[in-house]
Amino acid sequence: MIVVTGATGTIGRALVEELGGAARAVVRRAEQGEELGCDYVVGDLERPESIPLEPGDRLFLNSALWPGFVGAHKAVIDHAAAAGAAQVVTVSVRGVTSGSLLGFGMHGQVDEHLKASGVPWSILAPVGFMQNLAGDVDEEGRIFGSYGRGRVGYIDARDIAAVAAVLLTAAAVGADATYELTGPVAPTHDEIAAELTRALGRTVRYVDQSVEEAAVHLEKRGMPAQAARDLAELMAQIGDGRWASTTTTVADILGREPRSLREFLG
Repeated sequence: MIVVTGATGTIGRALVEELGGAARAVVRRAEQGEELGCDYVVGDLERPESIPLEPGDRLFLNSALWPGFVGAHKAVIDHAAAAGAAQVVTVSVRGVTSGSLLGFGMHGQVDEHLKASGVPWSILAPVGFMQNLAGDVDEEGRIFGSYGRGRVGYIDARDIAAVAAVLLTAAAVGADATYELTGPVAPTHDEIAAELTRALGRTVRYVDQSVEEAAVHLEKRGMPAQAARDLAELMAQIGDGRWASTTTTVADILGREPRSLREFLG
């Protein structure tokens, strides 16, 4: 059995569709499972025993971030190890460590725990999701950030799900590995704004800010001061070129190129 946590999220929904009848979704409420239209169980990552795992099962471990994210994910990994799971596939972020800022560091801590768990593992390490880009545009058609001219190989979350499906259904689990996932090209945010302008039919422009300016902007939007500063710094780190290169991982696994931003936007 393939057990899918985070089944109602952007990647989870796409993965359930990819897996069809092979998936058992873990949902917080029964109506969510009925909506997904697949086999499901009501469970909660904060109650690892509610995640149904038997020897030989495979687990897709993913969720949104929340304060208890690290502890809950570690506990579920331990539960998978004790149950004799054949594989855990999880979603992280490209290039993170346990010392990275904000949620990146949380992912890094979970990655380290998974690698030491003794359970066969696959870590999907994408960059930013294309699904989030249009939501960053404000009512005046602006995207704010401190990325500078840095390029980012944004990826369609459906391609992440497709890679996960292949790994979870492989006849034999391969060596433990981290898979860095990107889109086919890495545009600047000015180029992203131009694509959004074309797709949305209204002018979109990227407003680049210093870390200090971005922190003030985020704080004015309601973010706590330290979190605003950390996020502004994180955007600048992303813009320094660490996400500028693209990988062939999606094509190597799926036998097709990942979706481009233009294909995604339609």
